[in-house]
This record gives sequence, C-alpha cells and structure tokens, in this order.
Amino acid sequence: MQALTVAQPAAADGLAQYIRRETGDNVFLCYQCVKCTSGCPLAERFDLTPTQVIRSLQWDDARVLESKAIWQCASCYTCSTRCPVEIDVTGVMRALCLESKRRGIPPALPDVDRFNTAFAFVVKLFGRIHEMSLVALFNLLRRKPLGDWRTGVEMLKRRRLRLLPRFVRPAKRVERVDGATQKVAYFPGCSGDSHTEEYDRSARASAEALGIELVEPPNWTCCGASHVEGADPELAHQLPLRTVSNVERMGLDTLTSPCSECFVRLKSTEQRAARDPQFAEKVGAQIGHTYGGGVKVQHLLSVVLERAGLAKIEARVEKPLEGLKVACYYGCLMTRPSKVAEAEHPEYPMAMDALLRALGAEPVDWESKTECCGNSLTLTQPSVGEDMMRKILEDASESGADAIVAMCPLCHTNLDVRQGALGLDQERPIFYATQLMALAFGLGPKATLLDKHSVDPRPLLASKGLLD
Repeated sequence: MQALTVAQPAAADGLAQYIRRETGDNVFLCYQCVKCTSGCPLAERFDLTPTQVIRSLQWDDARVLESKAIWQCASCYTCSTRCPVEIDVTGVMRALCLESKRRGIPPALPDVDRFNTAFAFVVKLFGRIHEMSLVALFNLLRRKPLGDWRTGVEMLKRRRLRLLPRFVRPAKRVERVDGATQKVAYFPGCSGDSHTEEYDRSARASAEALGIELVEPPNWTCCGASHVEGADPELAHQLPLRTVSNVERMGLDTLTSPCSECFVRLKSTEQRAARDPQFAEKVGAQIGHTYGGGVKVQHLLSVVLERAGLAKIEARVEKPLEGLKVACYYGCLMTRPSKVAEAEHPEYPMAMDALLRALGAEPVDWESKTECCGNSLTLTQPSVGEDMMRKILEDASESGADAIVAMCPLCHTNLDVRQGALGLDQERPIFYATQLMALAFGLGPKATLLDKHSVDPRPLLASKGLLD
C-alpha cells in the first residue's frame, strides 16, 4: 500500500459518514492526540497506525481499506478506552474490514478473513464452536491441512478437545425459573462446553460453595464472538440477544459468564438493545422475541464479589494459599471497552487481586495485567501472537510471581498451551482464579482438574505445601 497523502476532505457520502452510520462514531472529533497509537500493542507492526487510520477517514482516503492494520487489530480496545473523545477505534477497524469486503477489496491479511469465515460457518452449522472443526476448516481454507498440529496433539493429550461436535438449536420454549430473584443465569460459553472444562467445573463448584445458585439457560448458542461479526454482522447480533432474551423470559435479572469475550458480547448487545428500541425490535423479529430490558450482564468475577463478598470468601477458606505469589491477569475484555465493562479501574484493575488476597495468596504488582494475549492472532499471525504472549510471561517472571491467574478461557489457553513454543527459560503455571478458589475451599481434585494443564501446576503447589 502506498503512503497516505493529503487529498480532499470527505464527501457527504464518504467513509467518515459510513463509519458514523455503522458505529455511531464521529471521526471528525479526533484531534490527533496519538493516545490510540501510543497504547496499541501492535502499532509497530501496522502499516498504518490507528491515528493514521482515523486521519485517512477524515480525508476520505479509500486506500485505508487496503491496509493491513484494519485486519491485524487484536480487538483489545486499548485505543477505545484511552480516546479522550470516546471514538471506538476498534469498532472503526472492524467496520472498515466489512466495507472492504463489500467493495470486493482482497483482505490484506487473508488468514484473518478465513478464520472469521470458518468461525461463522461452524457456529451456523453446530450452534456452538467445535474447536476441531473450526481449526480443520480454517486449515483447509488456507491450504495448510496440518497447520498448528502440535497444539492440537497437546490438547488431545490433556483431554481438552471434544472429538465430536454437538448440534444445538435454540430452545423453542423457555420456562420461568422458580425463586428467580435468588438465582443467576450462567452462560458457560463454547469454551466452557469443550476445552476449558476445568474452568467451568471449578466455577460452578466455587459458586455453590459460596451459596450462589447458577442456572444454565436451555439450549444456549454461541455468544456471537467478534469473529462472527467479522463475517456475518446480522448473526453476530442475533446470537447474544437471543441468550439475553431467553434469560429475561426465564425471569432472571442477572446473566453471568466466566468468559471475557462472552461477557463483552452479551453486555454490549444488551446495552444497545436497551437504549435502541428499533435495534431491539429488528433483531427481536429475527429471533422471535423482542427484548424488553432489565437483564444485568456481569462477568463471573463481579458476581462472586458482589453476591458473596470478600468477608464470606475469606471465611470459607479451609486451606489458605499462603506462600503463593501470583500475577493476576485480566487481559483485555474483563475491563474494556470501559463504557461496556463498567470497570472501576479499566487500566489497572484490582478486583481479582482482592479475591486472591482473600484466598491467602500474595498478588504481585506488574505491568501486563491488562495487556492483550494476542487473541486469535496466535492462529492467523503466529509470530505476532507469540511476541505478545512472551511479553506477558516475561513480565510475570520479572515481577517475582510463581504463577499467573486468569479468568478468560482464551487467555488461559494461549498462555498455557502455547507457552512451550516460546523458548522461555522457565515455564510458569497458569491458573484459573476459580481453580484456586476451589483449592482454598478444600473442594478436592474433581473440582480443580489440575491435570488438564499443559504446564503442570501441581509441582509448584506441592512445593508450597498446598496439595494433600
């Protein structure tokens, strides 16, 4: 792609107006403060920085649709969170990808588009993501049938892949739940239904130990992850709003998920439907029920802290995690985009630190707690993803942490399963916070499933006297 040159201001029907219609963002508010670029973890790899992308829209330079940057964006929302005029730069990038496809412009990074296409196809076919089918189709589309086979073998060894898919279709009838005000709708997400069984099981067991009753919506389907939006925006709206609407029909007022991607997709769609009746009616006609509002979407961490409280959590501990130094890793989507996640401190959150401290562990201070793990770039742009993961792991090591604690299945999978390929001096265990809760609560190995990890955490726990 040629370097951008100053042309003419955007015409009335130019790219800036397209972005305004699609995302609601006015790119002319940008005064080039460069905060989006300075915070972007991939800016040095982009052909156009986020700042230049926005400037190109202001000048209606359509060559931005040929850029690599719009496809390489990891959707970490750092740019959107830091923008002083609240432009959702991540949403702008995604809208530009869709517009480039509408105009027949070949994607600058074809593998990203292929992955999105494969993801949406598998969701339409099965209702949920089946990882083996997704990777097989993605590899066929890029003509590399054995791509990433080592990771697949490792996950099979750990019994982390479901060999056969489940065919799930949306529930036709949804029954109201008795005693709904005391219960929380629980959305496991496609990962919890397959390769992160240890997270799902420890989450359910820990919630039960704290007196939090989780109710799984019937026949739930994929949350409509950002990859679906990259291939089929209409389906990406239908999937999460169907789940939220079903929770409303169940009579429950709170919906939670242990997956950060699911949390953001469900919450952002619920927020849009609540403030935009036309959107709610349009999508409602497609899914057969118009959402009326009133469902509160929260990450599982927020539900645990609000419903139980630190005092109750600390009182429930039977085996304090004394001597265990942990780096609490929030990743991107637990706290960003900040207007959606409603996090008190999106740049340096402390909620998980407080939870681990209540369990008896020692959280460390470190820089990478909200850095992006690479998302699916670990598949579509492996060298990029590996650099992002390496930075996080090395920072945790330099902070003196014995292990990293996460509450997102994709972050955990990237840092745990792919850690061996990074050539680090020392491998570091990656826990789910719920596993450490179950361990501290004395719930036993069936609730923690520590044997499923690629980096075995049991030697570390044994050295600290935390295993029976």
